[in-house]
Amino acid sequence: MRVTVERAALLRSLGHVHRVVERRNTIPILSNVLLRAESGGLQLRATDLDIEVTESVPADVADPGATTVPAHVIYDIVRKLPDGAQVSLETGGESGQMTIRSGRSRFALGALPEGDFPDLAAGELPHSFSILSADLKRLIDKTQFAISTEETRYYLNGIYLHTIESEGALKMRAVATDGHRLARVELDAPPGSQGMPGVIVPRKAVAEIQKLVDDGGESVDIDLSPAKIRLRFAGGVTLISKLIDGTFPDYQRVIPTGNDKRLTVERESFARAVDRVSTISSERGRAVKLGLSEGRLALSVNNPDSGSATEELDVDYEAAGLDIGFNARYLLDITSQLEGDTALFRLADPGSPTLIQDREGAPALYVLMPMRV
Repeated sequence: MRVTVERAALLRSLGHVHRVVERRNTIPILSNVLLRAESGGLQLRATDLDIEVTESVPADVADPGATTVPAHVIYDIVRKLPDGAQVSLETGGESGQMTIRSGRSRFALGALPEGDFPDLAAGELPHSFSILSADLKRLIDKTQFAISTEETRYYLNGIYLHTIESEGALKMRAVATDGHRLARVELDAPPGSQGMPGVIVPRKAVAEIQKLVDDGGESVDIDLSPAKIRLRFAGGVTLISKLIDGTFPDYQRVIPTGNDKRLTVERESFARAVDRVSTISSERGRAVKLGLSEGRLALSVNNPDSGSATEELDVDYEAAGLDIGFNARYLLDITSQLEGDTALFRLADPGSPTLIQDREGAPALYVLMPMRV
Protein backbone atom coordinates (compact mmCIF):
# COMPACT_ATOMS: atom_id res chain seq x y z
CA MET A 1 0.00 0.00 0.00
CA ARG A 2 1.28 3.45 -0.90
CA VAL A 3 -0.93 6.52 -0.46
CA THR A 4 -0.51 10.27 0.07
CA VAL A 5 -3.16 12.30 1.87
CA GLU A 6 -3.52 15.86 3.10
CA ARG A 7 -2.91 16.18 6.84
CA ALA A 8 -6.08 18.22 7.60
CA ALA A 9 -8.37 15.68 5.89
CA LEU A 10 -6.64 12.72 7.53
CA LEU A 11 -6.73 14.34 10.98
CA ARG A 12 -10.42 15.19 10.71
CA SER A 13 -11.27 11.64 9.68
CA LEU A 14 -9.06 10.05 12.35
CA GLY A 15 -10.74 12.37 14.85
CA HIS A 16 -14.10 10.86 13.93
CA VAL A 17 -13.10 7.19 13.92
CA HIS A 18 -10.50 6.89 16.72
CA ARG A 19 -12.99 7.94 19.42
CA VAL A 20 -14.78 4.57 19.37
CA VAL A 21 -11.52 2.73 20.12
CA GLU A 22 -11.16 1.90 23.80
CA ARG A 23 -7.82 2.87 25.37
CA ARG A 24 -7.48 -0.56 26.97
CA ASN A 25 -8.24 -3.63 24.91
CA THR A 26 -7.75 -7.32 25.61
CA ILE A 27 -8.06 -7.96 21.85
CA PRO A 28 -5.11 -6.21 20.13
CA ILE A 29 -6.85 -5.70 16.75
CA LEU A 30 -9.57 -3.60 18.46
CA SER A 31 -6.91 -1.01 19.36
CA ASN A 32 -6.28 -0.47 15.66
CA VAL A 33 -7.83 1.53 12.85
CA LEU A 34 -8.27 -0.17 9.47
CA LEU A 35 -6.78 1.84 6.59
CA ARG A 36 -7.82 0.74 3.09
CA ALA A 37 -6.41 2.54 0.05
CA GLU A 38 -8.59 2.18 -3.03
CA SER A 39 -8.74 4.13 -6.27
CA GLY A 40 -9.31 7.78 -5.43
CA GLY A 41 -9.42 7.56 -1.67
CA LEU A 42 -8.46 6.20 1.72
CA GLN A 43 -11.09 4.52 3.87
CA LEU A 44 -10.69 4.49 7.66
CA ARG A 45 -12.66 2.22 9.97
CA ALA A 46 -12.66 1.60 13.74
CA THR A 47 -14.85 -0.53 15.99
CA ASP A 48 -15.30 -1.74 19.57
CA LEU A 49 -17.61 -4.59 18.37
CA ASP A 50 -20.68 -2.57 19.43
CA ILE A 51 -20.10 0.56 17.32
CA GLU A 52 -18.32 0.92 13.99
CA VAL A 53 -17.40 4.24 12.38
CA THR A 54 -16.25 4.43 8.74
CA GLU A 55 -15.13 7.44 6.72
CA SER A 56 -13.41 7.98 3.37
CA VAL A 57 -11.03 10.82 2.54
CA PRO A 58 -9.66 11.89 -0.86
CA ALA A 59 -6.11 10.62 -1.38
CA ASP A 60 -3.49 10.02 -4.05
CA VAL A 61 -3.26 6.22 -4.19
CA ALA A 62 -0.07 4.91 -5.83
CA ASP A 63 -0.55 1.28 -4.70
CA PRO A 64 -3.87 0.08 -3.31
CA GLY A 65 -3.86 -2.09 -0.20
CA ALA A 66 -4.97 -2.29 3.40
CA THR A 67 -3.55 -2.65 6.90
CA THR A 68 -4.38 -1.80 10.51
CA VAL A 69 -2.32 0.36 12.92
CA PRO A 70 -2.85 1.60 16.51
CA ALA A 71 -5.63 4.20 16.30
CA HIS A 72 -4.63 6.54 19.11
CA VAL A 73 -0.95 6.51 18.08
CA ILE A 74 -1.56 7.45 14.43
CA TYR A 75 -4.06 10.11 15.54
CA ASP A 76 -1.47 11.68 17.85
CA ILE A 77 1.22 11.56 15.13
CA VAL A 78 -0.97 13.27 12.53
CA ARG A 79 -2.21 15.79 15.09
CA LYS A 80 1.37 16.88 15.80
CA LEU A 81 2.38 17.29 12.16
CA PRO A 82 2.46 20.88 10.83
CA ASP A 83 -0.57 22.45 9.13
CA GLY A 84 -0.66 22.00 5.38
CA ALA A 85 1.60 18.94 5.44
CA GLN A 86 1.23 16.01 3.06
CA VAL A 87 1.28 12.61 4.76
CA SER A 88 2.59 9.50 3.02
CA LEU A 89 1.50 6.05 4.29
CA GLU A 90 3.36 2.97 3.05
CA THR A 91 3.43 -0.76 3.74
CA GLY A 92 5.59 -3.26 1.96
CA GLY A 93 7.34 -6.57 2.28
CA GLU A 94 6.82 -8.85 5.27
CA SER A 95 7.96 -6.36 7.92
CA GLY A 96 4.53 -6.06 9.54
CA GLN A 97 5.00 -2.30 9.77
CA MET A 98 3.55 0.82 8.22
CA THR A 99 5.78 3.81 7.49
CA ILE A 100 4.42 7.34 7.89
CA ARG A 101 6.39 10.13 6.21
CA SER A 102 5.78 13.85 6.25
CA GLY A 103 8.48 16.40 5.45
CA ARG A 104 11.54 15.28 7.42
CA SER A 105 9.50 13.23 9.90
CA ARG A 106 9.36 9.46 9.62
CA PHE A 107 7.50 6.98 11.83
CA ALA A 108 7.27 3.19 11.67
CA LEU A 109 4.19 1.68 13.34
CA GLY A 110 3.54 -1.96 14.12
CA ALA A 111 0.69 -3.21 11.93
CA LEU A 112 -1.72 -6.13 12.10
CA PRO A 113 -3.22 -7.74 8.97
CA GLU A 114 -6.57 -6.42 7.78
CA GLY A 115 -7.95 -9.97 7.65
CA ASP A 116 -8.07 -10.01 11.46
CA PHE A 117 -10.18 -6.84 11.61
CA PRO A 118 -13.81 -7.50 12.59
CA ASP A 119 -16.63 -6.38 10.32
CA LEU A 120 -19.78 -5.16 12.06
CA ALA A 121 -21.78 -5.88 8.90
CA ALA A 122 -25.15 -4.26 9.31
CA GLY A 123 -27.21 -7.03 7.70
CA GLU A 124 -30.82 -6.33 6.77
CA LEU A 125 -31.98 -2.86 7.90
CA PRO A 126 -35.54 -2.66 6.58
CA HIS A 127 -36.59 0.77 7.92
CA SER A 128 -35.05 3.83 6.25
CA PHE A 129 -35.68 7.54 6.54
CA SER A 130 -33.86 10.87 6.54
CA ILE A 131 -33.97 13.36 9.38
CA LEU A 132 -32.72 16.93 9.51
CA SER A 133 -29.42 17.17 11.41
CA ALA A 134 -30.88 19.95 13.58
CA ASP A 135 -33.83 17.73 14.53
CA LEU A 136 -31.62 14.75 15.40
CA LYS A 137 -29.35 17.02 17.43
CA ARG A 138 -32.36 18.40 19.30
CA LEU A 139 -33.70 14.92 20.13
CA ILE A 140 -30.31 13.93 21.56
CA ASP A 141 -29.28 17.18 23.27
CA LYS A 142 -32.55 17.52 25.16
CA THR A 143 -32.59 13.96 26.54
CA GLN A 144 -29.08 12.48 26.80
CA PHE A 145 -28.37 13.98 30.26
CA ALA A 146 -31.11 11.73 31.75
CA ILE A 147 -29.62 8.44 30.45
CA SER A 148 -29.01 6.03 33.33
CA THR A 149 -25.45 4.94 34.12
CA GLU A 150 -26.65 2.06 36.31
CA GLU A 151 -25.55 -1.09 34.48
CA THR A 152 -28.02 -3.38 36.26
CA ARG A 153 -30.95 -1.71 34.50
CA TYR A 154 -29.19 -1.90 31.14
CA TYR A 155 -32.40 -1.10 29.21
CA LEU A 156 -32.20 2.45 30.61
CA ASN A 157 -28.60 2.95 29.35
CA GLY A 158 -29.68 4.72 26.18
CA ILE A 159 -32.27 6.89 24.43
CA TYR A 160 -35.56 5.27 23.46
CA LEU A 161 -36.36 6.43 19.92
CA HIS A 162 -39.82 5.64 18.54
CA THR A 163 -42.82 7.04 16.69
CA ILE A 164 -46.23 7.56 18.28
CA GLU A 165 -49.60 8.94 17.24
CA SER A 166 -50.22 12.11 19.25
CA GLU A 167 -53.13 14.51 18.79
CA GLY A 168 -53.84 13.16 15.32
CA ALA A 169 -50.27 13.49 14.04
CA LEU A 170 -47.36 11.07 13.89
CA LYS A 171 -44.53 12.19 16.18
CA MET A 172 -41.00 10.95 16.69
CA ARG A 173 -40.08 10.82 20.35
CA ALA A 174 -36.81 10.49 22.22
CA VAL A 175 -37.08 9.45 25.88
CA ALA A 176 -34.41 8.88 28.53
CA THR A 177 -34.73 8.21 32.25
CA ASP A 178 -32.56 7.12 35.16
CA GLY A 179 -35.46 6.54 37.55
CA HIS A 180 -35.00 9.92 39.26
CA ARG A 181 -35.78 12.12 36.25
CA LEU A 182 -37.25 11.62 32.81
CA ALA A 183 -36.74 13.64 29.62
CA ARG A 184 -39.15 13.38 26.68
CA VAL A 185 -38.84 15.38 23.46
CA GLU A 186 -40.96 15.04 20.35
CA LEU A 187 -41.10 16.45 16.85
CA ASP A 188 -43.03 15.74 13.66
CA ALA A 189 -42.00 12.28 12.46
CA PRO A 190 -39.85 12.42 9.31
CA PRO A 191 -41.32 10.82 6.16
CA GLY A 192 -40.59 7.09 6.03
CA SER A 193 -40.29 6.62 9.80
CA GLN A 194 -43.86 5.31 10.15
CA GLY A 195 -43.85 1.70 11.33
CA MET A 196 -40.24 1.78 12.57
CA PRO A 197 -39.58 -0.38 15.62
CA GLY A 198 -39.00 1.41 18.92
CA VAL A 199 -35.24 1.17 19.54
CA ILE A 200 -32.90 1.95 22.45
CA VAL A 201 -29.73 3.64 21.17
CA PRO A 202 -26.90 2.96 23.67
CA ARG A 203 -25.15 5.75 25.59
CA LYS A 204 -21.78 5.46 23.81
CA ALA A 205 -23.42 5.59 20.36
CA VAL A 206 -25.49 8.58 21.47
CA ALA A 207 -22.29 10.42 22.46
CA GLU A 208 -20.68 9.69 19.08
CA ILE A 209 -23.78 10.71 17.11
CA GLN A 210 -23.91 13.93 19.12
CA LYS A 211 -20.36 14.80 18.01
CA LEU A 212 -20.81 13.69 14.38
CA VAL A 213 -24.08 15.56 13.89
CA ASP A 214 -22.24 18.80 14.69
CA ASP A 215 -19.84 18.15 11.80
CA GLY A 216 -22.44 16.71 9.43
CA GLY A 217 -24.49 18.34 6.71
CA GLU A 218 -28.15 19.27 6.62
CA SER A 219 -29.62 15.79 6.99
CA VAL A 220 -28.76 12.30 8.22
CA ASP A 221 -29.87 9.05 6.53
CA ILE A 222 -30.97 6.43 9.07
CA ASP A 223 -31.48 2.71 8.43
CA LEU A 224 -32.50 0.45 11.28
CA SER A 225 -33.75 -2.94 12.39
CA PRO A 226 -34.69 -4.05 15.92
CA ALA A 227 -31.02 -4.99 16.49
CA LYS A 228 -28.90 -2.37 14.67
CA ILE A 229 -28.92 1.23 13.48
CA ARG A 230 -26.86 2.84 10.70
CA LEU A 231 -26.48 6.60 10.34
CA ARG A 232 -24.93 8.11 7.22
CA PHE A 233 -23.81 11.71 7.61
CA ALA A 234 -23.41 14.14 4.71
CA GLY A 235 -19.65 14.45 5.33
CA GLY A 236 -19.14 10.82 4.32
CA VAL A 237 -19.10 9.33 7.84
CA THR A 238 -21.09 6.15 8.51
CA LEU A 239 -21.83 4.93 12.04
CA ILE A 240 -23.25 1.48 12.73
CA SER A 241 -24.26 0.56 16.27
CA LYS A 242 -25.85 -2.40 17.94
CA LEU A 243 -29.02 -1.47 19.82
CA ILE A 244 -29.83 -2.36 23.42
CA ASP A 245 -31.71 -5.66 23.47
CA GLY A 246 -34.35 -4.91 26.08
CA THR A 247 -37.77 -3.43 26.65
CA PHE A 248 -37.96 0.24 27.60
CA PRO A 249 -40.45 0.73 30.45
CA ASP A 250 -43.88 2.28 29.86
CA TYR A 251 -42.75 5.85 30.49
CA GLN A 252 -46.27 7.24 29.96
CA ARG A 253 -47.27 5.82 33.33
CA VAL A 254 -44.79 8.00 35.24
CA ILE A 255 -45.77 11.26 33.53
CA PRO A 256 -48.20 12.85 35.99
CA THR A 257 -51.51 14.15 34.63
CA GLY A 258 -53.27 15.45 37.73
CA ASN A 259 -50.70 17.94 39.07
CA ASP A 260 -52.87 20.98 39.77
CA LYS A 261 -50.40 23.38 41.47
CA ARG A 262 -48.76 25.62 38.84
CA LEU A 263 -45.56 27.52 39.45
CA THR A 264 -44.17 29.84 36.77
CA VAL A 265 -40.71 31.23 37.43
CA GLU A 266 -38.16 33.28 35.47
CA ARG A 267 -35.83 30.52 34.29
CA GLU A 268 -32.40 32.16 34.54
CA SER A 269 -33.09 33.81 37.90
CA PHE A 270 -34.29 30.47 39.27
CA ALA A 271 -31.25 28.56 37.94
CA ARG A 272 -28.82 31.11 39.36
CA ALA A 273 -30.58 31.04 42.75
CA VAL A 274 -30.50 27.22 42.87
CA ASP A 275 -26.81 27.29 41.94
CA ARG A 276 -26.04 29.83 44.67
CA VAL A 277 -27.85 28.12 47.55
CA SER A 278 -26.52 24.67 46.54
CA THR A 279 -22.98 25.99 47.12
CA ILE A 280 -23.50 25.27 50.80
CA SER A 281 -24.00 21.57 50.05
CA SER A 282 -20.99 19.34 50.47
CA GLU A 283 -22.02 17.80 47.15
CA ARG A 284 -24.31 18.93 44.33
CA GLY A 285 -26.63 16.00 44.94
CA ARG A 286 -27.93 17.45 48.20
CA ALA A 287 -31.55 18.51 48.26
CA VAL A 288 -32.61 22.09 47.81
CA LYS A 289 -35.94 22.85 49.45
CA LEU A 290 -38.56 24.87 47.58
CA GLY A 291 -40.95 26.60 49.97
CA LEU A 292 -43.95 27.86 48.00
CA SER A 293 -46.54 30.40 49.09
CA GLU A 294 -48.65 32.82 47.08
CA GLY A 295 -46.39 34.87 44.78
CA ARG A 296 -43.22 33.76 46.58
CA LEU A 297 -40.62 31.00 46.38
CA ALA A 298 -38.09 30.44 49.17
CA LEU A 299 -35.08 28.29 48.25
CA SER A 300 -33.11 26.81 51.13
CA VAL A 301 -30.30 24.35 51.77
CA ASN A 302 -29.24 23.05 55.18
CA ASN A 303 -25.95 21.25 55.61
CA PRO A 304 -25.06 20.16 59.16
CA ASP A 305 -21.34 20.37 58.31
CA SER A 306 -21.11 23.79 56.68
CA GLY A 307 -24.21 25.82 57.46
CA SER A 308 -27.31 26.95 55.58
CA ALA A 309 -28.41 29.20 52.72
CA THR A 310 -31.71 30.80 51.70
CA GLU A 311 -32.89 32.94 48.81
CA GLU A 312 -36.30 34.28 47.85
CA LEU A 313 -37.81 34.87 44.41
CA ASP A 314 -41.03 36.52 43.24
CA VAL A 315 -42.99 33.94 41.25
CA ASP A 316 -46.37 33.28 39.73
CA TYR A 317 -47.97 30.81 42.17
CA GLU A 318 -51.50 30.95 43.50
CA ALA A 319 -52.13 27.47 44.96
CA ALA A 320 -51.91 26.26 48.56
CA GLY A 321 -48.52 26.46 50.30
CA LEU A 322 -46.11 23.60 49.61
CA ASP A 323 -42.62 22.52 50.72
CA ILE A 324 -40.84 20.13 48.35
CA GLY A 325 -37.19 19.07 47.90
CA PHE A 326 -35.24 18.32 44.73
CA ASN A 327 -31.71 17.28 43.82
CA ALA A 328 -30.04 20.61 42.99
CA ARG A 329 -27.96 19.18 40.13
CA TYR A 330 -31.01 17.59 38.51
CA LEU A 331 -32.89 20.89 38.73
CA LEU A 332 -29.99 22.69 37.02
CA ASP A 333 -29.70 20.00 34.33
CA ILE A 334 -33.36 20.39 33.42
CA THR A 335 -33.50 24.20 33.53
CA SER A 336 -30.44 24.34 31.26
CA GLN A 337 -32.41 22.38 28.62
CA LEU A 338 -35.42 24.71 28.69
CA GLU A 339 -35.47 27.27 25.88
CA GLY A 340 -37.97 29.89 27.01
CA ASP A 341 -37.56 32.76 29.46
CA THR A 342 -39.80 31.00 31.97
CA ALA A 343 -40.08 27.54 33.50
CA LEU A 344 -43.46 26.00 34.28
CA PHE A 345 -43.59 23.56 37.22
CA ARG A 346 -46.72 21.51 37.78
CA LEU A 347 -46.71 20.05 41.28
CA ALA A 348 -48.98 17.81 43.34
CA ASP A 349 -47.50 17.13 46.78
CA PRO A 350 -44.05 16.67 48.44
CA GLY A 351 -43.90 12.95 47.55
CA SER A 352 -45.14 12.97 43.94
CA PRO A 353 -43.26 13.57 40.67
CA THR A 354 -43.22 17.12 39.29
CA LEU A 355 -43.68 18.05 35.64
CA ILE A 356 -41.39 20.76 34.18
CA GLN A 357 -41.74 22.48 30.78
CA ASP A 358 -41.03 25.78 29.06
CA ARG A 359 -44.74 26.32 28.79
CA GLU A 360 -47.99 24.40 28.47
CA GLY A 361 -47.83 22.01 25.51
CA ALA A 362 -44.10 22.51 24.81
CA PRO A 363 -42.49 19.69 22.76
CA ALA A 364 -39.93 19.01 25.52
CA LEU A 365 -41.23 17.64 28.82
CA TYR A 366 -39.32 16.70 31.98
CA VAL A 367 -40.39 14.73 35.06
CA LEU A 368 -38.44 15.03 38.31
CA MET A 369 -38.85 12.91 41.43
CA PRO A 370 -38.70 14.86 44.70
CA MET A 371 -36.25 14.23 47.56
CA ARG A 372 -36.99 14.08 51.25
CA VAL A 373 -36.04 17.33 53.03
